[in-house]
Amino acid sequence: MQYPQVCPARFLSRPNRFVALVEREGKEERVHVKNTGRCRELLVPGCRVYLTPGEGAGRKTAWDLIAVEKGALLVNMDAQAPNKVFQEWALGGHFVEGLTLLKGERTWGSSRFDFYWEAGARRGFVEVKGVTLEENGLARFPDAPTERGVKHLNELAACLAEGYEAAVCFVLQMEGMVSFSPNDVTHPAFGQALRCCAALGVEVLAVECRVTPRSLEIVRPVPVDLAPPENAK
Repeated sequence: MQYPQVCPARFLSRPNRFVALVEREGKEERVHVKNTGRCRELLVPGCRVYLTPGEGAGRKTAWDLIAVEKGALLVNMDAQAPNKVFQEWALGGHFVEGLTLLKGERTWGSSRFDFYWEAGARRGFVEVKGVTLEENGLARFPDAPTERGVKHLNELAACLAEGYEAAVCFVLQMEGMVSFSPNDVTHPAFGQALRCCAALGVEVLAVECRVTPRSLEIVRPVPVDLAPPENAK
């Protein structure tokens, strides 16, 4: 996916999860943060961020914050981007062989999954999670407790009993990662749910993106490490 116009800025502060103050072209400006996660390790005062013009009527901000430099690492922070790049990747033939249908936002039970797909007689659901948390080349999710995420995992597992295939795809919004694993320190229940789902047959995927200030593209799978934490053994 491509952003039509991007400009750099310097991050100053984040008054709330929706708004950041940045310095752009020598002036302080309020911008919309396209990620409601904590992102404390990313949005550090003085860091370089990237903005794109916002869309939609009635906005109070002209720009969206979409990416940030974490040292030498460029991290895309756009929470809407993972679904878009997953769709491009899947339609490009990289997800399921013989894909004939891919529909977004499909309801099953009390959950609304990101995608429903068909390929011949096969059919299934996919939940996509964007990953921005990195520690020494290791990608982790989530960066904050997510009961909604646990619920989605449990309902993905329930789909299997009705003949559907099910998968959760973690889209790493950065490059050069060694592996992906659940963040048991932040939310142990999510890690437990993910391991349980995998044991029942839910496919757990992690894919890495090539990131530039103007673009995001899935380029390769990354190993998934579901080993339980040491203190749980």
